[in-house]
Amino acid sequence: MLLALSLGLAPAAYAQTALPVPVDTVRLTLPDAEQRFVQNNLLLLAQRYNITAAQALAIQARLIDNPTISVDQNVLQQAIHRQDAVGNNPDLNRNQVAVQVQQLFALAGRRRAAGRAAEQAAIVETYNLEDLVRNLRFQLRTTFYDIYYRQQTLRVYNTEIPQLRRTVDLYQSQFEKGNIALKEVIRLKAFLFTLESERLGLVTDQANSQADLHVLLRDSTRSAYQPAVNPDRIRNLSLAGLPEQQLADTAVIRRADLLSRRAEVQRQQLNLRLQRAIASPDLAVGYSYDRLGSYFDNYNSITLGVAVPIFNRNQGNIAAAKAQIGQAQAQAEQQQLVVRRDVHEAYQVALRSDELYQHTSRDTTPFSRLIDSIEQSYTKRLISIVEYLDFYEAYKNNVIQLNTLRANRMRAFENVNLSVGRTVLRAE
Repeated sequence: MLLALSLGLAPAAYAQTALPVPVDTVRLTLPDAEQRFVQNNLLLLAQRYNITAAQALAIQARLIDNPTISVDQNVLQQAIHRQDAVGNNPDLNRNQVAVQVQQLFALAGRRRAAGRAAEQAAIVETYNLEDLVRNLRFQLRTTFYDIYYRQQTLRVYNTEIPQLRRTVDLYQSQFEKGNIALKEVIRLKAFLFTLESERLGLVTDQANSQADLHVLLRDSTRSAYQPAVNPDRIRNLSLAGLPEQQLADTAVIRRADLLSRRAEVQRQQLNLRLQRAIASPDLAVGYSYDRLGSYFDNYNSITLGVAVPIFNRNQGNIAAAKAQIGQAQAQAEQQQLVVRRDVHEAYQVALRSDELYQHTSRDTTPFSRLIDSIEQSYTKRLISIVEYLDFYEAYKNNVIQLNTLRANRMRAFENVNLSVGRTVLRAE
């Protein structure tokens, strides 16, 4: 009863496969993808705003403080009655008014130190942008090649599954006529179900990669990208002529994350100068005019004011700035070790992947030529079902493993580019 039930349900399982929603296929080269990525990616746009904001803060830090003006006016308009020596009242119709103007001047180069520290913060943000580009470009390029090689693998399933469906239909009809055994039909259907399940997993992974690529390129359409590559240039990629030590030295000079750490050290050093400048008190210079409120009329004076640095000499912030310099230097040294280690690991993995690729047979032509004859031989009962399915399995596994090897090799090469901080291995 169980076998009969599975026999009845299996044809419907693959016959009722949902049809994919038609989408436009867009041919995409890697240079075009990188150009669109740099222009449209929202994360890069957001980081550019950080740079603009930091540059604006540097301008603000250099601005001179605004002067302060205060006016004291007699609001009741009461006249001041004051007699002179002979009894006259010269102030009979005059009202009291006082004016004060004060300007704060930063001493010890505080504004200049603040401006330079803010400018260095903008430089740090610039390197952060470069590091973001480096990581996102790695994601873009690896996703591009993953989609390409997964499409090559899907072609095998798209070829095998329709052929196997025709065979299953043929043997289903032969079973109904009593010409073949039930176990043969069940085994064919089981293998077909395995192929369809594997293909569904690949299609799901491909959809996720396509979604990632759309996000990276800021593409809101429902189009499916068709990566266009040059197989010859990919095949000829090699680490020959690129010694590991040379790449490591280049990474120490070019890696944006390391440059950001070094720029942070300089920023903290400038911050220490700023804190020392803040320890020097600012000078307040003012002018006062008092019409009638002093012991003689039209009183004019110059005022000078300065805070006496007895208790607060900004010593806490200075000590903190020194500690932050030490922290930034330690982080920069640690990052340099990480950079060299990244290059070493990426180089060794790429070397092993390329060596395996070069020593692996990449020709699937014999399998492709035999597929039709194997199909006919099985139909004519010249080979058993075991031999028939073994050939399908061997052909499928060979193509999958080869495309996986190719994708891993390109990912290893892109990881070298990521670790160095520039594209030293390029197949486009």
